[in-house]
Amino acid sequence: MTSGTPFRHSAGFGRRIEFWIIGRMLKEGLDVYVPLVDDHGVDAIVRRKDGTSALIQIKARSKDVVHRNAALFASIEHQPRDDYWFVFYSERMDTTWLMTSAEFLDKCLSNKTGKHVGSRSIWLNGTRRGPTAGKSVEYCRPQFERYVVTNFSRIVGE
Repeated sequence: MTSGTPFRHSAGFGRRIEFWIIGRMLKEGLDVYVPLVDDHGVDAIVRRKDGTSALIQIKARSKDVVHRNAALFASIEHQPRDDYWFVFYSERMDTTWLMTSAEFLDKCLSNKTGKHVGSRSIWLNGTRRGPTAGKSVEYCRPQFERYVVTNFSRIVGE
C-alpha cells in the first residue's frame, strides 16, 4: 500500500469496527448474535424483547481515507428489507449514524452508469472552511444530523 498503512491493518479495519460496534450494543444490554458468514449483508442480529429481530449491516470508514471522504459509503448493493438497519461509522469524525433500510433508500443515490450500475452510495459528510485559513474540515451534512446516534435504542424500539 502506498499510504504507509500496513495491509493487515487496513484489511482488518472493517471487521474490527464491526466487533467494536457489536461490543457497544452488548454493553447497552442488547441481545446480539453474530452470523458466521456474511452472505446476506447481515453483520449482526439483534433480538428484541418482543421476540422480533433486527438485521444489522455495519459500514465503516477509517481515519486514513482521503480528505472529504470521511463518511462516503459507496457501492452498496441493497434492496428494501423489513427490520434491516445500517450502522455507518466514520473513525476520523468519530460519528455513528443509524438508518433503517427505508431511510437509507430515501437518502442514498443510485448509480445509473458504470460498472457499479444499481449499487447505492451515501455521502454523510461535507467539507467547509475551518477556523484556520485555507484548511477545510469535514462535518456531518445537516440532512443527516437526525441519524447521528450515541446509542442503539432505536433498534430495540426504546
